[in-house]
Amino acid sequence: MSNRAYLKELEKLEAELVHLQTWVIEKGLKVVIVFEGRDGAGKGGTIKAITGRVSPRVFRVVALPAPTEREKSQMYVQRYLPHLPAAGEVVIFDRSWYNRAGVERVMGFATDEQVAAFLKGAPLFEKLMVSGLNNIILLKYWLEVDMDEQTRRLEARITDPRKQWKLSPMDLKSYSRWYDYSRARDDMLSATHTEWAPWFAARSDDKKRVRLNIIKHILSSIPYEVPKAPKIVLPKRGKPGDYQEPASLPVRYVPEVY
Repeated sequence: MSNRAYLKELEKLEAELVHLQTWVIEKGLKVVIVFEGRDGAGKGGTIKAITGRVSPRVFRVVALPAPTEREKSQMYVQRYLPHLPAAGEVVIFDRSWYNRAGVERVMGFATDEQVAAFLKGAPLFEKLMVSGLNNIILLKYWLEVDMDEQTRRLEARITDPRKQWKLSPMDLKSYSRWYDYSRARDDMLSATHTEWAPWFAARSDDKKRVRLNIIKHILSSIPYEVPKAPKIVLPKRGKPGDYQEPASLPVRYVPEVY
């Protein structure tokens, strides 16, 4: 897909996301969107495409760091509960409670017993989220990238200064464990794909297409109405009265290099 075609389609979808935002606020909806996938699958870029033209006060992105010692002693899902949405909010998890079934399992941060307990309990936790008592709309996306494309993207992070921050020591350790992650993915999807909280997989080898496809899917998954655009007219400015623009201000100006 050409960049021109991508941006043209993205602009249309961005306008629809703004309409969705208005509807979420007006109706007091609570939305959770979970993004999971291998390193380099394009989760961050997809989330940026979703949030580029909406309010960060409505569309909140949650990307939690490694748990503290105190958090490790808590009930596992406890650290995620404060980030769940209130009415009129959309919360996007850039990785989520599914860390336990993925990186924590593969890298040995969780025991087999802890992983098994999570896989058994996650569907129950999500059923509580979407129940009539809480009415959270939950969308779960797994971004699937093939082996060669992942290699290309991770190598690009090594050579591109803008992307080097994305390449952590954990990413390097994870790279050699492709098939361990495949087993973990298979078990996770099998155990936690439910009628009330299904997984939606998206092929992400083409970054532009996967971003558009996921935005389109989000818009089709949450019924909303396009609000009637209000007629807005800028008011007249007030008169200056005795105010006079000072010759200079007590500030330091940014050098005009460009």
